[in-house]
Amino acid sequence: MKRGKKAEEATAEGDNDAAAESTPKKAKKTKEPEAPVLYEDPPDKMTSKDGRDGNMKITSWNVDGLRAWVKKNGLSWVREENPDVLCLQETKCAEKNLPADITSMPEYPHKYWCASDDKGGYGGVAVLCKTEPVKVTYGIGKEEHDKEGRVITAEFPTFYLVTAYVPNAGKGLVRLDYRKTWDVDFRAYLSELDVQKPLVLCGDLNVAHREIDLKNPKGNKKNAGFTPEEREGFDRLLEAGFVDSFRELYPERANAYTFWTYMMNSRSKNVGWRLDYFVLSSSLVPALCDSKIRNKAMGSDHCPITLRVAV
Repeated sequence: MKRGKKAEEATAEGDNDAAAESTPKKAKKTKEPEAPVLYEDPPDKMTSKDGRDGNMKITSWNVDGLRAWVKKNGLSWVREENPDVLCLQETKCAEKNLPADITSMPEYPHKYWCASDDKGGYGGVAVLCKTEPVKVTYGIGKEEHDKEGRVITAEFPTFYLVTAYVPNAGKGLVRLDYRKTWDVDFRAYLSELDVQKPLVLCGDLNVAHREIDLKNPKGNKKNAGFTPEEREGFDRLLEAGFVDSFRELYPERANAYTFWTYMMNSRSKNVGWRLDYFVLSSSLVPALCDSKIRNKAMGSDHCPITLRVAV
């Protein structure tokens, strides 16, 4: 007689119970959670590759909302770090709503702000300088990009400093096509500057370039920030004569991230991405002293990065 599935399951359950009664239960071995592998920022190198003393310190930080970051004491860290130039991204704040704590900072008398034309709480970048630049411009000369408030360029006597908040490809990659257009146009803009004088590009470039640049590369190949298209865009930038300063100095340094999602205790586990960069004209590489990831600084889902150069 053929038995139904439920009957078979009931019999199996009964058999298991009987076996359990006659055999002592073995304690299950619980797998110990792996200790997170953290990145230790080494001591700063103060001398350039060509033997000069570093005389310029630039810090870049995606603050994920300027007003909230100020309330989280972000400025206390800035005063301790004491860069010559401070570049901020994702300020999410129209100029009229900037907190007085930062607009009145005497350490940085020269302050420049760029926000989205349409959305005051979206995007936005800033440059704060101890020394006045020769000239400051906003955007890259293309309205479709510039309306989102993503780029400030400060010209100094011997180099350009460009800070950028590169567009995210978005959930479901809804803006990937736009991102590809951005990458082409932004690279052309940087190449035009590089003809005139070398440049430093800093900011949230919204791409983890290589597998070493994020914790879980296999699971993120179809996610914004690690698609083949975005990584290829960064390849093209480097091929155009620019250098990733961190990888120039630390080519195989793993677990070095600058962004961690707020979910799942990602930061304490160091499950992150390296999305923030200092990219240099190749002619500036001899002037490079160090490229730092200040991963202990809190106040945002990104940490600050700092560049030391001799210019």
